[in-house]
Parts: sequence; C-alpha cells; structure tokens
Amino acid sequence: MTSTDDAKQTARRRVWDLLEREGVAPPGVHGHIPDFVGKEDAAARLADLEVWQQARVIKCNPDRAQLPVRVRALQEGKLLYMAVPRLATPKPFYLLDPAILEVPFETAATSTGAPEVAPTVGTDDMRPVDLVICGSVAISRPNGVRLGKGAGYSDLEIALLAEAGLVTEETAIATTVHQSQLLDEDLPHDDHDFNVDYAVTPDEAVACAPDRQRPCGIIRANLRPDQLDNIPVLR
Repeated sequence: MTSTDDAKQTARRRVWDLLEREGVAPPGVHGHIPDFVGKEDAAARLADLEVWQQARVIKCNPDRAQLPVRVRALQEGKLLYMAVPRLATPKPFYLLDPAILEVPFETAATSTGAPEVAPTVGTDDMRPVDLVICGSVAISRPNGVRLGKGAGYSDLEIALLAEAGLVTEETAIATTVHQSQLLDEDLPHDDHDFNVDYAVTPDEAVACAPDRQRPCGIIRANLRPDQLDNIPVLR
C-alpha cells in the first residue's frame, strides 16, 4: 500500500466515523458508499441543476445512496445506464429504458431489480453519456477530488466509457452526498482518479473547479491483480 493509499484510507475512516457519530448513515457504513440521511433531498436538488435538466442519457452507480437519483431519472424519461455491481458481467452496464420498463421504477433501479428486467450492455451498444452520477465517501469542495470506498469500480466505469468515446472532458460528473462528506480541504488522489464537477448535498449544490484533466481511459499499469481476475471486461 502506498502513502497515498494510506492517506486516502485515513480520510475515509474519518468520514465514516463522523457519519456514524452523527447518526446520518447506517451502522456499519465503513467500507461502503454511505447510504445517507437526506438522499432524496439531494436528488431533488441535483434535479434543479441545468446540467441535469439538459441530460437525456445518464450513467449512475448502483448504490443505495443514489437510488433516488436513478428513480428520478426514469421518472423524467431519461435513458439510464446503471453499472453492474462490481462490474461482474462481460457487459458491465444495465440498460434501463423508462419507455419499456414494465415494473415500478423503484424496483427496476435497484441492484436486485435490474437483473430481472434490464439487459446488460457493453460500450459498443451504448449511447454517449450526457451526465455521470457517482457515489462517494468524501469530496473536496474546492476542486472536486473524490474518494470512493477504495475498490476502484467508479474509476474503471468512467475509464471504460472514456476509452469508448462515450464520456469526454465535456461530460459533467456529479455526486450526491451528505453535508458531512463535503470537506473544505485537499484530498489525496492518484492519476487514475477523477474529480467531480458538482457535489450536491441536501443543503446545497456546489460547482467544483477541477484543477486537473480526468483520465482518458484505463491506466493499465495501475490495475490490480484482483481487478484483472474478477472483472471480465478487463480481460
């Protein structure tokens, strides 16, 4: 583990501890994208942004914290790509089309409901993405540096889409988080990490100012053996 990895994990633990102390995330939040109190309000605030209103195709993570975001996207008629948890299938995204779904959106947009009703697709079958939504553990308010839970899935999802030309430097990236996850400090990062353009809490929507380019694809030298073993698309 590198010094950057250690610094990231220290910051994650501090935020996880804080969320548990404040009672705004379920006990046992360590190791997870926090399912925070107020996630519905954060999703509503996100939907007020012009970047959301103009987006017709959205890619979102499958975590519970962003379920209200996914449901709202479907309710508003947006095409939704949801990452398969752990990118565990050869085609690593679910295609959720509100025009043809025959079950409630609240069911279809879950990690247990999507496998029953939505096909999986690879990047060859996908449309360009207008807006990416990710889950986060911590966000730096000034520049949008993001810490996830440490597994690297979100970085890989965006890298796969970037390699395919479906996500570009012009594609906005947003996250919904609790106010306690939005930090007024610099956070450690690696070259394969991406910054967010918008951090949205139940209380405010922050337009961050990323100060570096996001990766334009997978940095293969940074892939871990477990990722190569367990993520079919990387093979």
